[in-house]
Amino acid sequence: MKVSKLLHTRMRVNDLERSVKFYQDALGLEASRRFLSPRGAQLVFLKTPHSDEEIELCQMPAGAESVRVQPDLMHLAFEVENLEAFAAELAKKGFALSDGPTKTGSGSVIAFIDAPEGYEVELIQHAK
Repeated sequence: MKVSKLLHTRMRVNDLERSVKFYQDALGLEASRRFLSPRGAQLVFLKTPHSDEEIELCQMPAGAESVRVQPDLMHLAFEVENLEAFAAELAKKGFALSDGPTKTGSGSVIAFIDAPEGYEVELIQHAK
């Protein structure tokens, strides 16, 4: 027996609207649905182009412990066609790379940008 496919990845955040705005403005993701969970958490699902998997952002009700992301705990990785052009667009929108661009041994180029709460987002331009 095995699972069929990965559906979504959940990330807790302190400020849901700030996080949604980051993923929409910096990466062009689309909020596909919003709702309140049975436990009172606010949830927003983000769609990524050309992918079935979604990102679920979750803000717990008032009084919940604040999110503190440890360095290198986890990251999301997204493919971009042209990392230099993508980084230039990010800069125009007020977002700065936190690391890179760096050429890898395989010839790909990678860079990182920090999302709210300290989650890392990796940007990958595959070698051509």
